[in-house]
Amino acid sequence: MGEPGALMIRNHHHSQFYLKTVTLEDVPGHGRIHFVCNSWVYPTHRYNYDRVFFSNKTYLPCHTPEPLRIYREEELINLRGNGQGELKEWDRVYDYDYYNDLGNPDKGKEYARPVLGGTQEYPYPRRGRTGRKRTKTDPNIERRLPLLSLDIYVPRDERFGHVKFSDFLAYALKSLVQVLIPEIKSLCDKTINEFDSFEDVLNLYEGGLKIPNGLTSKLRDNIPWEMLKELLRNDGELFLKFPMPDVIKEDKSAWRTDEEFGREMLAGVNPVIISRLQDFPPTSKLDPAEFGNQNSSITKEHIKGNMNGLNVDQAIRENRLFILDHHDALMPYLTNINSTATKTYASRTILLLQDDGTLKPLAIELSLPHPQGEKHGAVSKVFTPAEDGVSGSVWQLAKAYAAVNDSGYHQLISHWLNTHAVIEPFVIATNRQLSVLHPIYKLLHPHFRDTMNINALSRQILINAGGILEHTVFPAKYSMELSAIVYKKWIFTEQALPADLLKRGVAVRDSNQPHGLRLLIEDYPYAVDGLEIWSAIETWVTDYCNFYYPTDDLVQNDNELQSWWTEIRNVGHGDKKHEPWWPEMQTKNDLKQTCTIIIWIASALHAAVNFGQYPYAGYLPNRPTISRRFMPEPGTPEYAELERDPDLAFLKTITAQLQTLVGISLIEILSRHSTDEVYLGQRDTPEWTSDQEPIAAFDKFAERLKEIEQKIMDMNNDKRWKNRVGAVNVPYTLLYPNTSDYSRKGGLTGKGIPNSVSI
Repeated sequence: MGEPGALMIRNHHHSQFYLKTVTLEDVPGHGRIHFVCNSWVYPTHRYNYDRVFFSNKTYLPCHTPEPLRIYREEELINLRGNGQGELKEWDRVYDYDYYNDLGNPDKGKEYARPVLGGTQEYPYPRRGRTGRKRTKTDPNIERRLPLLSLDIYVPRDERFGHVKFSDFLAYALKSLVQVLIPEIKSLCDKTINEFDSFEDVLNLYEGGLKIPNGLTSKLRDNIPWEMLKELLRNDGELFLKFPMPDVIKEDKSAWRTDEEFGREMLAGVNPVIISRLQDFPPTSKLDPAEFGNQNSSITKEHIKGNMNGLNVDQAIRENRLFILDHHDALMPYLTNINSTATKTYASRTILLLQDDGTLKPLAIELSLPHPQGEKHGAVSKVFTPAEDGVSGSVWQLAKAYAAVNDSGYHQLISHWLNTHAVIEPFVIATNRQLSVLHPIYKLLHPHFRDTMNINALSRQILINAGGILEHTVFPAKYSMELSAIVYKKWIFTEQALPADLLKRGVAVRDSNQPHGLRLLIEDYPYAVDGLEIWSAIETWVTDYCNFYYPTDDLVQNDNELQSWWTEIRNVGHGDKKHEPWWPEMQTKNDLKQTCTIIIWIASALHAAVNFGQYPYAGYLPNRPTISRRFMPEPGTPEYAELERDPDLAFLKTITAQLQTLVGISLIEILSRHSTDEVYLGQRDTPEWTSDQEPIAAFDKFAERLKEIEQKIMDMNNDKRWKNRVGAVNVPYTLLYPNTSDYSRKGGLTGKGIPNSVSI
């Protein structure tokens, strides 16, 4: 008689049943496993369920009971499929494909997009295979489903649960806004597609928009009632009335201050880009043979008047100068980008770290390719802070152009590429190569929940040709191409938070500090809280892996683990298979490092760059995503307008009204926590293992996260840390774990680290 355990059965309808009084038998002479439950015997060859396993048992391949081994191996073979044919909703197959489903060339050239992945020109992480037929126009491109279809294939174990899908209906609803644009246009007041004043913008939150007669019935005829209720809210009268974003709840104008502009680089929606300036003026890493001289034109004369008594050389030595640099990433694509309706620059923003820990903007450089061609370098203009008159208005516009760069880079790279896209190959490989009995499967599985489903839906309605992203961020139809170019520089090991902070120069090694690092910006909320979370994850992973892998040879001889890692490198991230930086997966340390990075990306990193979107970017003037015209030149009508009505000129430069409606609709949904959220330090399956040491280690992990919660709240209430709240009075809680909360309320809470990339 084998060991007793809790048997989990998952049937074809994705229901789960737990039979607690179950033992495992090896029946002599039959070579079969029987599941004995309350004296009834069910031979597995008669059992019509697709996943049968002991949910709380954990075995390395070499320790698996002999009767289970064949079933362990057979299940993995079935999960891999045969690589043939179109996959249907009832299939449970994990396989890979390129991003060849974004464009629709059969619809016209304007909907054609390159395949991402499989080439040196456009490398990309792999996505889950659907196997749909190819287009008539291009045999390399997969046919797309109808725009509003939510039936894009993912393995059925990866589909949203009923609660999550109900919550997600609102996401699909927001995508319908672009279909209703003709009707929305009739609602615009004086100027079609323009906000005429900041009061017009505020009306989105304070007044909403009236639905004209006739539109309600049209909506009812075309939209399922469950979705219509979300659209109409509760009163049925106001259309697209949004919650008040945190950034303007307390003060409607504090977002325009230089202090808040700098603070959001440390505690806003994209706090992962700022770096220390080590050379002045800033230099470019672009190839001068291809792009000419791309070094910065900012001089000491530009900034010396705002240096608080320091000179530039002294500030460099004392680690006081920092930069938000989007120049090199964008300059190679600017000619293409500016051939669309957008008109934007490649920006560099230099900031001074002041004695009180805040960042003071010193200069913003806006650059365009030389009119005679990229090989001739850049044409740049430098803008410096001013408060009054037209100079003050020009400075506000300069900050807006820099924010446009940061917003687009955030959405395409920090958010989509560096969390959603890079994690999907790990999800696929884990299900193909690691048995559900494997300890690393059990460790990582909670961090993959809903990721394939949300990514599939994103390809369907968000990042596709003509989708929401192309309509609402400045690279427009070049958005996904740009993310592929940036992926060329992606390095797995640099996704570890300590490695990232060191690379950006915002920290130095210091063995006397709690995490072995000393932050050069002491009041850097993302880094301060992030290091606490990173350390807690690392300790939990170390304790867990040490239990199952006490020696390095167990790592080396684990055939499932080695197959998993080989497939991730050679297939899942196959365009980077020859990179020297991949861990070798020969030691316990390799395994711990890898698992810690995966969990960090899927949980904390995603939370930090996702759930702050609506609090900060829900008010588009604070985080514009598109600029529609260049900086006004003296002597032009646009400059005269800037002098006469600076607010109107500002609004006519940034994201237009209809794009704002679509963009806010999207990020409101992306920023909401689901009502079935499972946070870091929580498990949705109580019987995930019967091994007591891992359970004790997980409990210790949860308690550590609860301590971090209290520490974050204490720091937010400490007036010494000016960057944690700022002039807008928005406390930094994006890395507040929320482990202690089991209420499942969900919503726009602005706090909480879900286990997985699930929205």
